[in-house]
Amino acid sequence: MTVRVKIRERLADHEVTDVIALAGAAAEADSAQPLNEHVMLRLRHGGDPGSRALLAYNGDALAGFAHLDPPDPDDGTAGELVVHPAHRRRGAGRLLLESALAESGGRLRLWAHGDHPGAVRLAAATGFTRVRSLWRMRRPLAAPLPPVVLPDGVRLRAFEPGADEDAWLAVNARAFAHHPEQGAWTADDLLVREREPWFDPAGFILAVRDDRLSGFHWTKVHDEEAEPIGEVYVVGVDPSEQGGGLGQALTIAGLEHLRSQGLAQVILYVDEDNPSAVRLYERLGFTRFAIDVMYRHP
Repeated sequence: MTVRVKIRERLADHEVTDVIALAGAAAEADSAQPLNEHVMLRLRHGGDPGSRALLAYNGDALAGFAHLDPPDPDDGTAGELVVHPAHRRRGAGRLLLESALAESGGRLRLWAHGDHPGAVRLAAATGFTRVRSLWRMRRPLAAPLPPVVLPDGVRLRAFEPGADEDAWLAVNARAFAHHPEQGAWTADDLLVREREPWFDPAGFILAVRDDRLSGFHWTKVHDEEAEPIGEVYVVGVDPSEQGGGLGQALTIAGLEHLRSQGLAQVILYVDEDNPSAVRLYERLGFTRFAIDVMYRHP
């Protein structure tokens, strides 16, 4: 049966439902979510102007899906791609990838969550090179934690929705000025997450000095799993406060909060090329259990 690809600027409701079901089937088969949070939010709430969705059909069945962000003039197009387990090794992934390349003008970078062997083969066959690795790490929350030792003059408090957004966005941008995704967050990116069922201001811990935001640890609880699990969602420290131990103190405070929720495990994501962060998490008992890889087409 011939595979065909449809390109959409916005998906219809039934198409969104089909894509989410496809992603769920792939996650179950691969033990890794194939689409990141950014793409899932765009699916549920609508994409950014200039983003595109590619749907691969084998007959009437949805065989694959790709999401392409609006193109960046300096860095090309970022995206994600997933093929339904029942339709793999039949050409759907190759056709979907070639269509995504055509849409991006040949400048494309894609995440492969879990570093799946099929993604490795497809990348090699189509001229993609591995350019970035994101470690997934975890630790049991029952394991002992060091005490929270804050720099002099710094205190912790919870995020206040409606009051702290602008200050948080400014510190986030400074803390992640060289981060490809996190540092570019907008007010809409923040507010859409505040509306998510998992959002809990008590787990969004801010460090302040003289009422000025110095850093933060935003935690998350995944309760859609068989056993809820905590996440070190994002930890950031203003550059003016870095080097004083605030990052470690915030990390421990967030872990204590997650432990107080009765959770057994906590996970996090960290760039492989951020050795200082990797060392911090390893000191706190985290170990790597999986890896996500970004591939780039020249």
